[in-house]
Amino acid sequence: MNETLEKLSTCILEGDSEAAPGLVQQALDDGVVPKTILDEGMVVGMNEVGDRFRRGDMFVPEVLMSADAMQSGLEILRPELVSSGVKLIGKVVLGTVQGDLHDIGKNLVGMMCEGAGFEVIDLGFNQKPEAFIDAVKEHQPDLVGMSALLTTTMRAMGHTIKSLEEAGLREQVKVMVGGAPVDQAFADRIGADGYGSNAVAGSDLAKRLVGAG
Repeated sequence: MNETLEKLSTCILEGDSEAAPGLVQQALDDGVVPKTILDEGMVVGMNEVGDRFRRGDMFVPEVLMSADAMQSGLEILRPELVSSGVKLIGKVVLGTVQGDLHDIGKNLVGMMCEGAGFEVIDLGFNQKPEAFIDAVKEHQPDLVGMSALLTTTMRAMGHTIKSLEEAGLREQVKVMVGGAPVDQAFADRIGADGYGSNAVAGSDLAKRLVGAG
């Protein structure tokens, strides 16, 4: 592996958001192709983060630091990826459902998905079913991801899926759900395509749903 890409991978693993942009720029200056920087530098680092999190060797605060480092590097890399016409592995619309103001988990899923090579459209929190419908129409995503932290707002996930069906959009997208009170049985009951128990599981699920994992 290119030495700069190796440093970038380690930088993301260690959550060094100050060093990441400079390493991305250095790789670009050295003539490394943007997609290679993403795949062989940044994604390698985030994959290792995911592996360590699954093993219990990393915890949420450390994962957040790594995700921040990934984001800081992507600020430099994203325009280069776009201009070079790189096709990402998929597009995902994320949002916390109506009535719920919690978004840390959703944000982390978004960062992990972006690290895995997705384009992420983040709607924010307290989003009505109509907001998801409008986003699907506008962005034509492969996936819709919904988050809820409160048992009282879980039912909004079912309402949103129902609204997607009524709008004739349900067949166009895979739907994944997550959040503290959500489980696989609930996901099955409301007709979601998958459930992620945490951010790493969510990004793994997203990859599987688009046939990339």
